Amino acid sequence: MKLFKNKLAVTVIVLSVAFLGLIIFTASKETKGPMGAAGDALNPIQKIAYNANRGVKDFVDFFLNFSDVKEENKQLAKENKELKNELQEYSNLKEENDKFRGILDFKEQHNNYNYIATNIISYSGSGIIDGYIVDKGQNDGIEKNMIVISPDGLVGQVSSVGSNWAIVQGIINENVNVSVKVENTKDNTGILKGYKDNSNNLLVKVSNLPVDSQVKEGDVIMTSGLGFLYPKDIKVGTVMSVEEDKVKVMKSAVVKPSVDFSKLEELYIVAPKDKKEIKYD
Repeated sequence: MKLFKNKLAVTVIVLSVAFLGLIIFTASKETKGPMGAAGDALNPIQKIAYNANRGVKDFVDFFLNFSDVKEENKQLAKENKELKNELQEYSNLKEENDKFRGILDFKEQHNNYNYIATNIISYSGSGIIDGYIVDKGQNDGIEKNMIVISPDGLVGQVSSVGSNWAIVQGIINENVNVSVKVENTKDNTGILKGYKDNSNNLLVKVSNLPVDSQVKEGDVIMTSGLGFLYPKDIKVGTVMSVEEDKVKVMKSAVVKPSVDFSKLEELYIVAPKDKKEIKYD
């Protein structure tokens, strides 16, 4: 490559000197005799030669500076990647901030409870349908039947507790019953239980809704607070479909939980400040 550059440079220098000599020679002829006419005839040739010389010079400059351009592009690509990473990090932080803002809003509306943050350390049984084991228990004020939430909504309740651990059973389990209401229609007679569709998707189903209920796809399901077990107005999920049972004269709704049970990491135990009796309002 070095040898090629040297040969190319010598060629350019020789051509430049030759063209420069030709230009000086023809420019020094001021007479209009035969030589003057020949000079005029050479003007187009001089222009072509000048443009050719300039083109060769530009090409050589580009060739010699190509490594600099390549390095500059490499640096720009690196900076672009760093900016993308920073943007993704900002997006993740914003999403996390929005979620925990929901927890803070809930705490402000229900300030008669303590909220105990716990981390999931394992599954109870064969998988998420059997519940989670968290890293806090009786020593931290957790008791059986306390309600469990996440930034996205209702998770379930504490089914068992030890000194420094507890088992949380999710609403996707058929053994967990929740009194719920339809946010839009205000129907508050619904009972929610875990449900699997034909594709084995872990969903929940609300039964015991009035046959004349106006519940529809897209409606939001919330806890009703009836039964004094679950605090009211915790988001449960969104209606996917509605079914009518003409025999039992009622409607039911299949609901997609607002919580993604496969991605849970941190949970909050809702503990009444009055520990004499676990009673929610």
